[in-house]
Amino acid sequence: MKKIAAIVGILALTVSCKTVGSASSDNSLKNAFKNKFYIGTAMSLPQIDGTDVKSDDIIRKQFNSIVAENCMKSMFIQPQEGKFFWEDADKFVAFGEKNKMFIIGHTLIWHSQLPKWFFVDKDGKDVSPEVLKQRMKSHITAVVSRYKGRIKGYDVVNEAIMEDGTYRKSKFYEILGEEFIPLAFQYAQEADPNVELYYNDYNEWYPEKVKTVIKIVKNMKSRGIRIDGVGMQTHVGLDTPKLDEYEKAITDYASAGVKVNITEMEISALPSAWGTSANVADKVEYDAKMNPYTKGLPTDVEKEWENRYLDFFRLYLKHQDKIRRVTLWGVTDNQSWKNDFPVKGRTDYPLLFDRNYKTKPIVEKIIQLNKEK
Repeated sequence: MKKIAAIVGILALTVSCKTVGSASSDNSLKNAFKNKFYIGTAMSLPQIDGTDVKSDDIIRKQFNSIVAENCMKSMFIQPQEGKFFWEDADKFVAFGEKNKMFIIGHTLIWHSQLPKWFFVDKDGKDVSPEVLKQRMKSHITAVVSRYKGRIKGYDVVNEAIMEDGTYRKSKFYEILGEEFIPLAFQYAQEADPNVELYYNDYNEWYPEKVKTVIKIVKNMKSRGIRIDGVGMQTHVGLDTPKLDEYEKAITDYASAGVKVNITEMEISALPSAWGTSANVADKVEYDAKMNPYTKGLPTDVEKEWENRYLDFFRLYLKHQDKIRRVTLWGVTDNQSWKNDFPVKGRTDYPLLFDRNYKTKPIVEKIIQLNKEK
C-alpha cells in the first residue's frame, strides 16, 4: 500500500508540475489580451542593443508590440541633413521581427527632439514653406521606405494641438500653418500605402483638444488622406483625468472613424507638481513634498494605484472594439522618464515591473480582469 501511495503521490506531483508549468507559460499580458488588442511597451537603447538582458526577457514574455522610445526621433535618426543614422532603429526593428511583434515607429514629425538644421537655412533664418515641405517629405520618405512592410504603424505627427484646441505654435505651424499635418500623413502614405498612420498627443482627453483632433481627422478623410488611429498617450495620475472624461474621449475619437491607440501609458502615484510654485527658500520643503515615497509606496497608496490601473484596463476591455493597442511607456520603474520629472530627485513607481525586474502583483490582477463577468 505504501508503494502504491508513493506512486500515486509521484503521479500527482508530476501532473501538478505540468499544470503549473502550462499555466505559467500562458500567464502573460500578451496572451491575456491576444484576441482583444495588442499589448506593448517602449524600448530604450539598452534594451534595443541587448545590454539590458532582464528587460528584454520581460518584453519577450509579456508583450507583442514594441515602440521606439527615442531612437527613431529625427534628432537621432537624421542629425545632419541627408546623413542618416540607422543602426539603433535597425536593431529595434530586428528585435520586433525576431519576436513576431507589431512594430511601431515613433515619431516622424514632432517639434521636440528635432535637429537644429531642420527649420533654418545657411544663414540661420527660417526656411521657406517650399524648403520645409521638401525636408519633411525627404525625412518621412527615407524612414518609412526603409522599413516598408516591416514597421506596422507610425506616430506620424506628435503633440501638435494644445489643451484649448489651438495649434501649438511650433516652427512647423509658423512656416506651413495647419497644412503641415495633412502633408506629413500624405508623405507617409505615399512611402508605404499599407502602414497604419496615427496622430499622437498627451492630455488627449481635454474636450477642446478632442474637438480639434477630430476636425483634423475628418478633414483629412474628406480629402482622401488616410489616418488610421489617434494615439492617447495616457500619462496619468491617481486623480487626473476622471475616468468618465477619458472614456468620452475614446468614444469621440472612435466616432470619427479611427481606431484608438493607448500609446505611452503609465500611472504615477506621486502628487502633481504642476500649478504649484515655490520660493527658492522653500525649495527643500517643496522637493520633499513632491517626492514622498523614496523607499517605496505605502500600502494604501499602492492599493489606490492598483485600482487605478484596473479601472483603466476595465475601460479598455469595455471598448476593445475601438482599441488597436495598449502600450506602456517603459518596462521597469527605474527606466521610467517620470523619475526626476518635473522635480529633480523624484522617485516614481508608474510601471508594471519594479526596479529589480520583478513582476508587480498588478500584472496578475490585470490578467484576471479577462475572467470578470
